[in-house]
Amino acid sequence: MIKRLIIVLLLLAVLFGGIFGWKYLQMQKMIEQATQPPPPATVAAAEVERQRWQPKLQAVGSLTASQGIDLTLELAGVVESLGFDSGQAAVADQVLLQLDASVDRAVLEGLVAQRKLAQLQFERNQRLRRENSVSQSDLDAARASLDEATAAVAAQRARLDKMTLRAPFAGRLGIRRIDPGQYLTPGDPVVSLQALDPVYADFSLPERYLDDLEPGQTVTLSVQAYPDATFEGTLSALESRIDQGSRQIRVRATLPNPDQRLRPGMFAEVEVWLPEIEEVLTLPRQAVVYNPYGSSVFLIQEQEDGSLTVQTRQVQTGEVRDGRISITRGLEAGDRVVSAGQVKLRNGQAVTIDNSAEMTGEFGK
Repeated sequence: MIKRLIIVLLLLAVLFGGIFGWKYLQMQKMIEQATQPPPPATVAAAEVERQRWQPKLQAVGSLTASQGIDLTLELAGVVESLGFDSGQAAVADQVLLQLDASVDRAVLEGLVAQRKLAQLQFERNQRLRRENSVSQSDLDAARASLDEATAAVAAQRARLDKMTLRAPFAGRLGIRRIDPGQYLTPGDPVVSLQALDPVYADFSLPERYLDDLEPGQTVTLSVQAYPDATFEGTLSALESRIDQGSRQIRVRATLPNPDQRLRPGMFAEVEVWLPEIEEVLTLPRQAVVYNPYGSSVFLIQEQEDGSLTVQTRQVQTGEVRDGRISITRGLEAGDRVVSAGQVKLRNGQAVTIDNSAEMTGEFGK
């Protein structure tokens, strides 16, 4: 009995010893793996480049017509006819509206007849005066009557002219606000007329840029109606004073608009290009990591053994153009930084560079 018990105990000891030995070997292997450095991460790299950029000032503004008015009439009357349709182009001096002028034309005919009579009386008195048959005062009275009749005819013709509405300049008409047969009172709006080529862009800039602004500088703008289009013009005028409330100066740019894509009232994002050229340090925009505490990049550093590691570097950024961002502080020309694959990086981690992976989109998977 004792012999059997000893055999069982020996078998159990061997069994548990094997189990504990196997577990011990597993733990040792796990510890060895944990102490080994992680394999190098594959990243794409880009160098800090020195480029020459033309500086610019940015602002927002509105487009206005080079000439634009709401057409009205000075006189009251009934609309007899219209000479335009909503939205059509108008030429200068085109007849747009005619009021009923039948009564005024009849009045003009009467005044013309009175002027003829006054002319005859004046000529008769002239002859009689040469014969001393009438006094000088009678001749003067006849002359005054003729002048009065002439002025009355001129006034009536001017009134008739005011009953015809003409386009004061060429442009595009808006939506008409009246109909034939409608009675108009003085000042009632008839239609809007806007000259659309060229158009103006009005915007404001802080007064500190006053010395940088000069008529003739290139101006580019974009509007929400055509997000992929850029329109170019020139700075044409500066306001003569600084706004006391905002401390900004009003600026106007002139833009050609032959296809009339730009319309008055549009919101515009404006850029004024300054003449001097400046050198800036630039990186691909995706190389910069944006955080609440500031912007940073992963700077690639070469070790003594030739391996590559990364280190976080805080940077200050500036303007963005064509997918590149300017670096104002934190890097030097020629520095290499990670441009793709930053998500799982940490300080001191080894990396290998493979820019072809960036082209295939591997880092985005």
